Amino acid sequence: MYNLFKPEQPASLMDFVRAAKSCITEITPDQLKAKLDAGEDLLLVDVREPSEFEHGHIGGAHLVPRGIIEAAADTGYPKHYPPLSGARGQQVILYCATSGRSAMAAAVLQMMGFKNVLNLAGGYARWEAEGKPQVREAEY
Repeated sequence: MYNLFKPEQPASLMDFVRAAKSCITEITPDQLKAKLDAGEDLLLVDVREPSEFEHGHIGGAHLVPRGIIEAAADTGYPKHYPPLSGARGQQVILYCATSGRSAMAAAVLQMMGFKNVLNLAGGYARWEAEGKPQVREAEY
């Protein structure tokens, strides 16, 4: 495994993604859809950018872009996001476009004390490719 703290060479994006994926748990779109259909108590978080979210997202997802996940999850930060910061004991499922950003976000949330964090394998692209339901915002 790539040692991010003592790299032999500069780390790449994929080095960070591989390191994150080595310490998180992923679920498939079918598994996520089953959880949603069963009405499981979970917080679904889309860590993509607002423009990506507007083009399509999974119903019920909360938009918390990857760039602010730490601040949003930290109750000590004045502008934290209560649905996320209050979910440390709840099942939290993250996704992004292809699962890299959400894997890194999942690893960070685990470091912040979140106990039940899952990442959607293949991200929204796989969800969409497998024909799962999507919400699309009106574009004007």
